[in-house]
Amino acid sequence: MSDVMEFKNGQPPFAVSMGNMDWNKTGSWRYMRPLYENKVPPCTAGCPAHEKIPQYFALVKEKKYREAWYTILEDNPMPGVMGRVCYHPCETVCNRSEYDESIAIHNMERFVADQNKDNHFPEFFIQGDYTEKIAIIGSGPAGLSAAYQLRRKGYRVTIFEAAPKAGGMLRLGIPKYRLPREVLDKEIGDIEGLGVEIKTGTTIGKDLTLEELKATFDAVLVASGAFKSWPMNLKGEDKKGISSGLFFLREFNLNGSVAVGKKVVVVGGGNTAIDTARSALRLGAEVTIVYRRSRAEMPAVPEEVEDAEKEGVKIVFLANPVEFLGNEQVEKVKLIKMALGEADESGRRRPVPQPGSEFEIVADQVLLAIGETPDLSFVSHDLSKNKGRLTVGSGQMTKEKGLFVSGDAADGPVGTVVDAINTGKRAAFSIHHFLRKGQPADMEPVVNGVPYQQLNLDYFTNEKRPQEKKLRHGDLKNNFAEVNLGLIEDDAVYEADRCFSCGTCTYCDNCLIFCPDVAIAYNPDDKGYIINYDYCKGCGICVNECPRDALSFEEELKWRA
Repeated sequence: MSDVMEFKNGQPPFAVSMGNMDWNKTGSWRYMRPLYENKVPPCTAGCPAHEKIPQYFALVKEKKYREAWYTILEDNPMPGVMGRVCYHPCETVCNRSEYDESIAIHNMERFVADQNKDNHFPEFFIQGDYTEKIAIIGSGPAGLSAAYQLRRKGYRVTIFEAAPKAGGMLRLGIPKYRLPREVLDKEIGDIEGLGVEIKTGTTIGKDLTLEELKATFDAVLVASGAFKSWPMNLKGEDKKGISSGLFFLREFNLNGSVAVGKKVVVVGGGNTAIDTARSALRLGAEVTIVYRRSRAEMPAVPEEVEDAEKEGVKIVFLANPVEFLGNEQVEKVKLIKMALGEADESGRRRPVPQPGSEFEIVADQVLLAIGETPDLSFVSHDLSKNKGRLTVGSGQMTKEKGLFVSGDAADGPVGTVVDAINTGKRAAFSIHHFLRKGQPADMEPVVNGVPYQQLNLDYFTNEKRPQEKKLRHGDLKNNFAEVNLGLIEDDAVYEADRCFSCGTCTYCDNCLIFCPDVAIAYNPDDKGYIINYDYCKGCGICVNECPRDALSFEEELKWRA
């Protein structure tokens, strides 16, 4: 054996002091105290549903897929859906993106859900038993999320859905090539399996009134979504062949067929515009998207935009319609070129028309996808509204006691599935608080995630992000097969291991190995470690050597006060 200690990355492989230190209680020297403290990772802070991402990743590393699924389900009942359609803001704030590439979190969520496609929610998910009944208007992501969380707490929940099938925008607005219906049906079925009742074909304001619901139920949640499309109010907009992109998607998703032209122009730059364009392309049309801003301002998920272009959708940026031309049927769209000016209230640069730059493109069908607003005509009494949406407080309750709102029917974050999941979850917890304590719950404050600068990067190496498999772009006509095929198991386990696990202990033993006073030991009662403060002199080596900032360092005076 060599007498020379070998070092790796400038660090010894074990504690310098390996002897018995019981005789020397150096803890009395300490003026700083190390503490094990799991912190919020930026991905969890950035996820509107606040999924416990490093925690379920740790279970994936051990191939404990059912336990990983249960961990996601604490915050989101639809990981199979979200792993496919979420715009994954968690990846935007991922610390790994500053090091090499962000973790493929949405692919991981889908992988976990797919591993559990034959499993269903267990009975132990229901944690209480209350007699109160809650009515939910709408079976979209907000309504389903709220129903699930309320049922878990033990309430009797009934969802009223106007459409013939549950799912809201998930079923009516998102095409099958992005969200296979068997995935959606399975996760809705799991929620029903817990005891949530869904009454389809029931329109509030027609079959039942809001007042009747309030008289029968202890609380009512409006989660009816936003299905009315904004008009452009342009000359010629009443011509045949012009309709909303959402109507086009709804007709096809409900009935399996819809009228489609040969040359289709889609107006808009959001996810509805992209879904409309790619669906029309699959139905045999030549499709052009017209968007008034540049690619950088496009609100649609960038990967969806790239896939649309690869499939053959043409995008005309910095242009906007000014008139629809033709006799009774639309034949052309007159456009004007735009330039970007100062930022508007959305934070994006405002498009400014350029006089004299008009030009025309041929179209026998125009599909407008410039935004949606909710239909709240069933709310007959006076409730304050903001841009057509019901105003709510921090607990998702309106100014009327017992009437709550979530999803796109409420003011606040709108337009994405994960935001709807979040507001449904918030509303459920607030309704529970209201029914138990007479007032809605104050929502949790926003917490910032562990910053990149707090990580010890000596323990990581550059690694490539795995790429999910995709359906090859071949003959797309009438081909609504799923495009994104997810990660294989080896890639998922690899990706779970690539995660920094910011702020969350992974039991790597660094603290135990490097403690010079042998003051750190395994916790005999649980996973993790304990610090013997009789011997810890507060040198801080354990804190510095923690790769992921799962230890804190505080003044001893705070603990002796």
